[in-house]
Amino acid sequence: MSEVAHVNHDDHHDDHGHHHKETFITKYIFSQDHKMISKQYLITGLIMGFIGIAMSLLFRMQLAWPGESFGIFEAVLGKWAPDGVMDADIYLALVTIHGTLMVFFVLTQGLSGTFSNLLIPLQIGARDMASGFMNMVSYWMFFVSSVIMIISLFVEAGPAAAGWTIYPPLSALPMAQPGSGMGMTLWLVSMAIFIASSLLGSLNYIVTVINLRTKGMSMTRLPLTIWAFFVTAIIGVVSFPVLLSAALLLIMDRSFGTSFFLSDIFIQGEVLHYQGGSPVLYEHLFWFLGHPEVYIVLLPALGITSEVMSTNARKPIFGYRAMVASILAIAFLSTIVWGHHMFVSGMNPFLGSVFTFTTLLIAIPSAVKAFNYITTLWKGNLQLNPAMLFSIGLVSTFITGGLTGIILGDSTLDINVHDTYFVVAHFHLVMGISALYGMFAGIYHWFPKMFQGRMMNKNLGYVHFWITAVCAYGVFFPMHFVGMAGVPRRYYENTAFPMFDELTNVQVLMTVFALIAGLAQLIFVYNFISSIFYGKKGPINPWSSNTLEWTTPQEHIHGNWPGEIPHVYRWAYDYSKTYENGEYIIAGQDFVPQNVPLQENEEELNH
Repeated sequence: MSEVAHVNHDDHHDDHGHHHKETFITKYIFSQDHKMISKQYLITGLIMGFIGIAMSLLFRMQLAWPGESFGIFEAVLGKWAPDGVMDADIYLALVTIHGTLMVFFVLTQGLSGTFSNLLIPLQIGARDMASGFMNMVSYWMFFVSSVIMIISLFVEAGPAAAGWTIYPPLSALPMAQPGSGMGMTLWLVSMAIFIASSLLGSLNYIVTVINLRTKGMSMTRLPLTIWAFFVTAIIGVVSFPVLLSAALLLIMDRSFGTSFFLSDIFIQGEVLHYQGGSPVLYEHLFWFLGHPEVYIVLLPALGITSEVMSTNARKPIFGYRAMVASILAIAFLSTIVWGHHMFVSGMNPFLGSVFTFTTLLIAIPSAVKAFNYITTLWKGNLQLNPAMLFSIGLVSTFITGGLTGIILGDSTLDINVHDTYFVVAHFHLVMGISALYGMFAGIYHWFPKMFQGRMMNKNLGYVHFWITAVCAYGVFFPMHFVGMAGVPRRYYENTAFPMFDELTNVQVLMTVFALIAGLAQLIFVYNFISSIFYGKKGPINPWSSNTLEWTTPQEHIHGNWPGEIPHVYRWAYDYSKTYENGEYIIAGQDFVPQNVPLQENEEELNH
């Protein structure tokens, strides 16, 4: 089937190099070329990321020095920080929008959108995505939803402030708090458009991987990056519509008088007319997306790590089939564990034990991946460039963050630390930091592919990595202990609880680390922007890698390959492969690209 698809696809795109003149708008703005769209996703995602990180620094300052006056608060927050003292309402809004931006706009579309678009056609040997137009529409819907989310920051009554999970009744009653008004409505509209964008992108990725692989590229020869993007897209198609339904029902409750999530509500002694709804129903709908969402964020980062690690260890990835199986197992299990977010919502304890079982089960494929990464590094000829360091960093945070997940996944243990900083520390390490490291690894590794062969500055990359890695643990390691001491999350200040007074120093420590980590990202921004224009040109295959994207010319051309699409004869991980007498397959080089036919007396690795 793939052969037929490949032939048709090739004929169809034969004359693309010269049949129409591209204008500035069709090339850089409304582009249908997957390479340009991936750059658009990346730059939009990075901008949203910087807004999100800036917000976190503001509320970290408030937590470390509650009630203090800061000039920057007044400058940035205006009327929400009278005399430079942060208002409680804007604190909740900052926490809410920070979570929303980072989880959805940066780590979902910023990560998946960038690397799925860049790598799927290049690594499977396709001219472009299955539908260039749909790809373009997907990006511009993401852009519009980003703009609406940013606009919501400037609403008179303030942006959404019900937490990034926007539980009712705070999100369902416009009069509940200042952030429940227009800001909340804009949040819901933005997310509805975002979900549509995500679904269009996901469908495109799935169809492209299934139909447009080049000759010889069987599913078992796909690089693990493609497996990860493919399965991520499938999880997205399964779970995002559920969040869309929750958002639409919330809009109905807010604006059209329905009672899906509201019942028996009193405001200042007056009973409201809402009857029969259930806020727990909203929790089920939200977390049915919310937990698969964790893996939508994580899997692309893990796929990137597999590729970067194997290339830079100069070794085949350990346990290719086990890696694919664990990706598939994670995808399936991620849809049956959502209840572990709701152990204290009054659910039946028996149901809690079922969710505990499925949650602990998902630790198995995750552990398989962690062990396989470590065994890939074992006795490898390690090239410790910035991409490799971030990949190793990802394995570290994935393990440390995952271990606390075992505690939170157990209903009896979770009750003690639920809604404390322990939870915040856990998911920031396992999802936030891990996925960010995967994103940075991907940017450092594929930067030359994105920007016509230019390389990022390696030394600045090292500085960026080490400051970020030390500070990330500096923020989130102490946070576990603050959580175990019982400090609740989402509180604007803890001065009302004398028993938390001695923890103030820990809050200051975390905030100092956070501020340094925030500044370290400026090094990355400088490196990224200057390298686009002035980075030194590297060779066509700078990392001596096996995958097909390094067989394309450095100058971006429409259709990726100037002549025929290369055929594939082997898997993507023939590094340091030798004959029985110890000589390399290709004399003098320790890698064999996928488009090199099997040599005489060479056996295909049975992975």
